Amino acid sequence: MKVATWNVNGIRARELQVLEFLDSHAPDVVCLQELKAAPEQMPISLAAPAGYASYWHGHKGYSGVGLLLKTATFGETAGFSHPDFDHETRIVEAATPKFSVASVYVPNGGKDYAAKLAFLEAMAGWARAAKEAGRALFVCGDLNVAPTDRDVHAKERKANAIGQRPDERALLAKVIAEGLVDVGRALDPDNDELFTYWAPWREMRRRNIGWRIDFVLASAGLAKTATAARVYPGFGTSDHAPLVVDFA
Repeated sequence: MKVATWNVNGIRARELQVLEFLDSHAPDVVCLQELKAAPEQMPISLAAPAGYASYWHGHKGYSGVGLLLKTATFGETAGFSHPDFDHETRIVEAATPKFSVASVYVPNGGKDYAAKLAFLEAMAGWARAAKEAGRALFVCGDLNVAPTDRDVHAKERKANAIGQRPDERALLAKVIAEGLVDVGRALDPDNDELFTYWAPWREMRRRNIGWRIDFVLASAGLAKTATAARVYPGFGTSDHAPLVVDFA
C-alpha cells in the first residue's frame, strides 16, 4: 500500500501536476493540503478523479484539505468526517476496515499562534482517543512544525521562529507519543538534509535549504510494515514536495 501527502499550495494552480502525480505514483491514499479552493471551485478533472473516492474540504483562497482513497483498494464508498477541533477546513478523516487516515493542515501560527497550539493540543487528544479505542491511525500532512533543529537547515534556524519554538515542538511530540511513529524519519534516521519545504526565493529549493514539516505518522503496528519513504523535491511547483511511503 502506498500513502502520499503533499501540500499543493493551490489546487487550481497545480491541477495538471496533481493528475500527473496520481498517474505516475498511483497511491492508495492521497492526502493534500492548502487547496485554497472551495469544493465548487475544484477543477472538473479533480472533482471526482477516476479510480478514487474523494473528499474536498476547503473554502476560497485559504487553507483546505483533500483526501482520496483508491477504490480498487478500499471500495467505492468511504465514510469521511471531521473531528470536533476542525476549523478553517484543516482536517478530514476517513475510516477503513483496518485503520483511519486523516489529511491535516496545522495552522502556521503567524497570525494566531494560540490557535495553532490549541489545534495541536486537540490533535493529541484525538490521537489518544484512537489509541485507547484500539484504532490504527495514519496522520498525514503539513503539520507546520519542525520536530528538532536537525529538521531545519542550519541557515534557516532562528531562535523563537514559528515552527521551531519549544512549546509547539513539545505539542507535536505529544501527538506522536500517542502511539504514532514519524515514518519518514524512522526510515531515514541519519539524513540531516531531509526536507519537504523550501521558501520560494533565493533558489532555496535547488540549494536544499529547507524544513521538514510534512509527515506521514502511523500507528506503531502500521509503521512496522513501512518499507520505503521518499520525498520528491524535483516534482511540481509548490513550495512543498510530495512525500510517499510504501507499506507492505
